[in-house]
Amino acid sequence: MDKKRKNSKLIHISDILNSALAKYRPAGDTQMTKIWDIWDTAVGKPIAMNAKPRAFKDGTLIVNVSSSSWIHQLKFLEKEMILTINKQLDDQLVKQLRFKIGKIHS
Repeated sequence: MDKKRKNSKLIHISDILNSALAKYRPAGDTQMTKIWDIWDTAVGKPIAMNAKPRAFKDGTLIVNVSSSSWIHQLKFLEKEMILTINKQLDDQLVKQLRFKIGKIHS
């Protein structure tokens, strides 16, 4: 038993899940998971409380926003948000943001 423990390596559950889900989920879903992971840090708490990523396809991130006034404000910040999100992802995944009024899940 001790030999097994010495030879075994710990594997983080996210690595196991990503590996398993990769067989069944399209690559876009994996990318969306990455976006969810960095969202709050990338956009900051005030925005994260009023806007959440909903879907990602072909470089377009669709974001649910709490109100039309937030949509208006976020349109001015779109380019900066894209740069920050991609920097946090260490990849140029997001090319465009589309804002829609919708449910914000915490």
